[in-house]
Amino acid sequence: MSNIELKKAEDVNTAAVVTTGLIGGWLTARETGIRPLGGALLAAAGAWSARSWARKTSIPTTVLLSGLYVAGFGLSHPLAKKIGSWPAVLSVTAVSAGAAWAFSDRL
Repeated sequence: MSNIELKKAEDVNTAAVVTTGLIGGWLTARETGIRPLGGALLAAAGAWSARSWARKTSIPTTVLLSGLYVAGFGLSHPLAKKIGSWPAVLSVTAVSAGAAWAFSDRL
């Protein structure tokens, strides 16, 4: 058996992972009709990002970025009722991914 090696936490582009989690999770749930499957992708991307944030930044920054990620998911639902699904998901993704880049990736 071969060993699986994970990319170093410090080298992960978390803005891309956040984008994959939020947009990919939403699309997976929408297209398969299996909401927990989309949630699994969302959770995996969140955990992967948090792993990197914990290594690259401080605990408060990790908590802030993780909270923003989860809040983005939660806020996308009521926001979708006001502006539509795509605009809502794209909006919260832009904020979350932008924060991940600004507070972690660009450092």
